[in-house]
Amino acid sequence: MKFYIIIFFAFFSTETFAQGNQTSKEDILQKNSGEILKGKILRITDNEITFIYSGETAEYVIKKIDVAKITHSSGRVEDFVQNQTAQLRQKDPISMVASSTEHHNRIAILPFTFLLDNQQGAEEIGIKAQQDVYDFLSQHSSGYKIIDPRTANAALIQAGVTREKIMGFTMKNLCDILGTEYIIEGTISQTKGYLSSSTFGNSNTTIKGDGDKVKAKGISSSISDSSQQYDVKVTLQIYMDNNASIYNNSHKAFWTTTDGSYTAPLEYILKRSPLYTK
Repeated sequence: MKFYIIIFFAFFSTETFAQGNQTSKEDILQKNSGEILKGKILRITDNEITFIYSGETAEYVIKKIDVAKITHSSGRVEDFVQNQTAQLRQKDPISMVASSTEHHNRIAILPFTFLLDNQQGAEEIGIKAQQDVYDFLSQHSSGYKIIDPRTANAALIQAGVTREKIMGFTMKNLCDILGTEYIIEGTISQTKGYLSSSTFGNSNTTIKGDGDKVKAKGISSSISDSSQQYDVKVTLQIYMDNNASIYNNSHKAFWTTTDGSYTAPLEYILKRSPLYTK
C-alpha cells in the first residue's frame, strides 16, 4: 500500500513540475485595455503580432498598436512607445456626431505613401502627390477650405506625427491637430512590368568607278534602346473627424508607362470622391 502511495505522490509531483515548467515558458501580452493573453508568440512584424493561446493551435493576429507590454518567456519585458497614443485610441470610437464649428468643411491632405515593388519608396514622391491632390481639389471643391500641404506638414511635425509614428494616431487625433473635418490619405504603388527594347540601324554605301576598277565603301550603324515599363495603382481614403471612413477607392492605370506617372488614376479617383465638385 505504501508503495502505491509513493508512486502516486511521485507522479503528482512530476505533473506539477511539468505544468509549472510549461507555465514559465509562456509569453504574456498585456493589451491597452488591460486584458492579459498567455501563450506563445510566433512572430512580430512592424504592425502585427501572431499569437497562439496556451493549449490551442489556432493562430491569432493582434494589432501591435493595441498591445501595451509583452513579457517574453525568457523574462525579457518589451514596452511599446505607442502605448500612450494607443490608449487615446480606445477613447475615440466612431460616433456619428456633428463636427465642431472650427472643423466644419475644412480638408487636410496627408503625404501619400509611395511603394515601389511593395517596398517603401522615396518620401519626396509622396509629398509631390500630396501637392497634386491639393492643386486638383483647389479647382474642384467649392464650399470647402483646403489646408495647404506646407501648413499641414508643419502642424504634424510640431505635434510629433512622423511617418514612423503616424499609425499611433487616430483620424480624430489628426483632425484635431490639423483643425479639419476631413482628412485625405493615399498610396501610390508602382510595380515593374516588362522591359521593352528597340533597335534602329542605317547603312550608307558609296561606289566609285576607276577605269576597270570598282570601289565600294560602306558604313553602317545601329542604336539600341530599352525602357522599363511600370504598372501604377492609386489608393485613396477619406476620413471624418469622428473616425468614420466615408470613401475608400483604388484604381489602376489603364496603360503601363515608362515614367510611372500616377496622374490619370489619381484624378479618376478624386473625381468620384464625395468632396469633388465640378
